[in-house]
Amino acid sequence: VGTEKALPYLRERGLSDESIHKFRLGFAPDGWRNLYDFLVKSGFAAQELAQAGIVLKKEQGEGYYDRFRDRIMFPITDTIGRVVGYSARVAPGADESQAKYINTSETPIYKKSQVLYGLSFARQSIKQAGSTVLVEGNMDVIACHQAGIENTVAVSGTALTEEQLALLRRYAKEIRFFFDMDEAGQKAARRSTELALAHDIEALIIAIPDGKDAADL
Repeated sequence: VGTEKALPYLRERGLSDESIHKFRLGFAPDGWRNLYDFLVKSGFAAQELAQAGIVLKKEQGEGYYDRFRDRIMFPITDTIGRVVGYSARVAPGADESQAKYINTSETPIYKKSQVLYGLSFARQSIKQAGSTVLVEGNMDVIACHQAGIENTVAVSGTALTEEQLALLRRYAKEIRFFFDMDEAGQKAARRSTELALAHDIEALIIAIPDGKDAADL
């Protein structure tokens, strides 16, 4: 199913198979208990799966169901590449009136305010470049890495936080904000710039003449 729905979309967006493999992109098929049933049969307890943020407990009655259904999956890792959560995009052609992206809920190992998408791949390049390129979305990160701009990371389903700034400051003291060119993106860029400057981090804003964001460019 994933090869029929997810791969054509990702390739159409310009991602190479190498990038898809590098960032470990996947697909959660439609259905309420695919992952739950598989992992319970593999020996995990339902409570463990709920604590990991990948299944949800039914509000009424007994039982659990998968959080991610019919979505393209982007694993989110810590600084050394261990998967701590997921960001999931609604499948092409599915109902986009619901949340286009959803993330794993907060867990003991996944704190949105302390994680940056792509940092495990970018940290050495950030050190070498002396700066970080900060974008808004997962696709922007992958597209930038594919284009050779490997010092690129993204916020993970939240506005830029002080914890994320402290994390980036370990590797370089300059951030180049490359947010969406729409009004909301540019407002976020200005807010983030002010926050960075307040923490003694040099800040620049990247603007492009055409396209909405880094992935478009």
